[in-house]
Amino acid sequence: MALNEMFVGEIVTELLKQLNAISHKSCFCKSSADNLITSIQELFPIIEELKYSGVELPAFRQSQLNRFSETLRGGIELARKVLESGRWNVYKNLQLVRKMEKLEKQVARFISGPMQAHLLADVHHMRFETMERFNRLEQRLDSMKTGSGRWVEEAVKRMEVEGDSNLGGFSGIGLELGKDKVKKMMIERDDLNVVGIWGIGGSGKTTLANEICRDNQVQSYFNNRILFLTVSQSPDLEQLRAKIWGFITGNEPLNYTRKSQCEWGSGPQALVVLDDVWSLPVLEQLIFRVPTYKTLVISRFKFPRRVVNEVYEVVLLGEDESMSLFCRSAFGQNSIPPTANETLVKQIVDECKGLPLALKVIGASLQDQPEMYWINARKRLSRGELICESHENKLLDRMAISVECLKKKVKECFMDLGSFPEDKKIPLDVLVNMWVEIHNIDEEEAFTILMELSDKNLLTLVKDARAGEAYCSYHEICVTQHDVLRDLALHLSNKGEVNERKRLLMPRRDTELPRDWEKNADQPFNAQIVSVQTGEMREMDWFHMEFPKTEVLILNFCSDKYFLPPFIDDMPKLRALIVINHGTTEATLENFSVFTNLANLQSLWLEKVSVPQLSNATVPLRNLRKLSMVLCKVSNSLDPAVLDLPQIFPRLSELVIDHCDDLVKIPLSICKVNSLQSLSLTNCHRLRELPADLGMLKKLQILRLSACPELKMLPPSIGELVGLKYLDISECVNLKCLPKEVGKLVSLEKIDMRDCLQIVNLPTHAALSNLKSLQRVICDDEVFGQWRNLEKTVPNLHVQIAEKWYSLDWLNS
Repeated sequence: MALNEMFVGEIVTELLKQLNAISHKSCFCKSSADNLITSIQELFPIIEELKYSGVELPAFRQSQLNRFSETLRGGIELARKVLESGRWNVYKNLQLVRKMEKLEKQVARFISGPMQAHLLADVHHMRFETMERFNRLEQRLDSMKTGSGRWVEEAVKRMEVEGDSNLGGFSGIGLELGKDKVKKMMIERDDLNVVGIWGIGGSGKTTLANEICRDNQVQSYFNNRILFLTVSQSPDLEQLRAKIWGFITGNEPLNYTRKSQCEWGSGPQALVVLDDVWSLPVLEQLIFRVPTYKTLVISRFKFPRRVVNEVYEVVLLGEDESMSLFCRSAFGQNSIPPTANETLVKQIVDECKGLPLALKVIGASLQDQPEMYWINARKRLSRGELICESHENKLLDRMAISVECLKKKVKECFMDLGSFPEDKKIPLDVLVNMWVEIHNIDEEEAFTILMELSDKNLLTLVKDARAGEAYCSYHEICVTQHDVLRDLALHLSNKGEVNERKRLLMPRRDTELPRDWEKNADQPFNAQIVSVQTGEMREMDWFHMEFPKTEVLILNFCSDKYFLPPFIDDMPKLRALIVINHGTTEATLENFSVFTNLANLQSLWLEKVSVPQLSNATVPLRNLRKLSMVLCKVSNSLDPAVLDLPQIFPRLSELVIDHCDDLVKIPLSICKVNSLQSLSLTNCHRLRELPADLGMLKKLQILRLSACPELKMLPPSIGELVGLKYLDISECVNLKCLPKEVGKLVSLEKIDMRDCLQIVNLPTHAALSNLKSLQRVICDDEVFGQWRNLEKTVPNLHVQIAEKWYSLDWLNS
């Protein structure tokens, strides 16, 4: 019997059901029933760990678990007898009490003995290599997603493990052969300044490039000077050129001319990797003729030798490698299991034509499906081969099989991913907020869907050191998607008449709106999601459009000035607005008056813009629940003299201000926003103080202040935040102390105070002893012992020394 079937199946479900009934109805066995409920529920986290790790237990351990399963089955029968026993039969009831106590001891003995010793050992063994390469993600996300954060953490970890073991689709001989050939071109051939990797979408080009960059010999040859940039179909050329030239010259002022390129030649060897290049004119502008640096170009297209001196063509996987990769996705092992239909598996693998991405995605979609489902998939795959002549279009037809098997709501969420620009990281909060608003689900269900899409290789969860500053947060969780999968989402969304599509999406950035939108603008557009990708937009660049059903509007642009679309006035049902600038500086937003009609707006995300001054007259967002300002200029918008936050945002429950370097103080009126449950002021390097009356926020449950180096003290009123569950002061390097009033936070469950270098002494043991709800503290060595002393008083407390997390990923952002 499989482990997850045994524990998550009928046995435990039925036993817990009976025990709950006893707890409510039977006085004489209530104590044992309650203890058993607690003990059995403690098994679930351990079982979930093992379930997701894919560990197969040895026979002797499985036999132990089988015996325990029989014990639980006996418990079901015993529970039924307890429920059926009448109060008058004292002797029988006494016997049942003793049997219940005996069952309670058996369960407790198993949990403290074999279960802990064997199962946790297996889980630890499975994760050992991962723990060496990656630091643990937070056990909970820093919001109300306490139950879902763990699932996301697991999904990220599994994606990281799979990314290493599967090498993104390559394995064994194919990867090493390609790596050796490209290395020789770059290291042994001085006459080759530009080398290319060519292959169709999903063939593993980027994976190969990443492996080359990780190679010790390559890193040594280029003195660890390697810059990896994703170009995409609609790149910001000036920004990319600035990054490359600054990298080559050591961040000298941007003044690249052909003469300066020729003169620059004394620097060390360097490598620039240009991934996902789509056009020759773009490539030519990104290559600098500097003798000491080389360029590696990854593309679906072959470029002339005068530009790319030599090209390695990615070879698709052979029969054995294809089978191994498919089986890892479909069965969790490298070969066909004895219970599977070998002929059917081989036929489906053959239909994938050696393409790594197709093998991974289709394999994952068929996992745990019945044989008839596999037979139907094989038929559909074989029919898809005849639809068109293009290999990549055939790939989309094959990949569509993996999406059609999803539940309707999960499929809708997958198709929503086409709303975001290619090759850009999607902030997790943006995606989850969007799903919550338009699919009538809560955050917990949104995270469940996220994990399901991750499990099926339809998206990737990644850690992201957002901007790389010295005080940046340890990591953020973002979503990325292979461009072929994004193409699939667009392919499925763009069917039907343009006015009737559920999603009205621009596939890539353009200088103007699509012509078919303008041609059909005389009729309303019934899209639920509208996504626009442009450069600078002026008032004259927009035309009249009506969107009576639109609930989400996503505005992606690259500019230092942006006129908000007038048609926002014609979006009466708009619930989520996302404005993201991908330019180099904060953009000035014009036409902010369109906000006056957004009575139903629930969520607003602003990124890399100068936020205009907010007032009750211009922005009466009375139903707004979540406001996020990231990489923004906010000093004008948060002027304490004119801003009355409770008047403008009377229902605001979550406020996020991240990487806003002009924020010095927040308005005092924030203390009167009685609905506020989560306040995040992170990476704000000039924030110096918090309002003295912060304690007025009685509903506040989450307070994040990480990476605010100018913050020197917390107001004593923090002790009045009676509902606070999570306090994050990590990387507040000049914070002098924890005020003794922290000891009044009776609801506090977690404190993160890593890298608080000035705090060497905590409040007294007596002051902290009231933190009875405290479960986890992350801190540095200096205060570790002081927190550990509190564990005797606070029984559920676990104190953890912070692990350092370093990354060079910001070089590529």
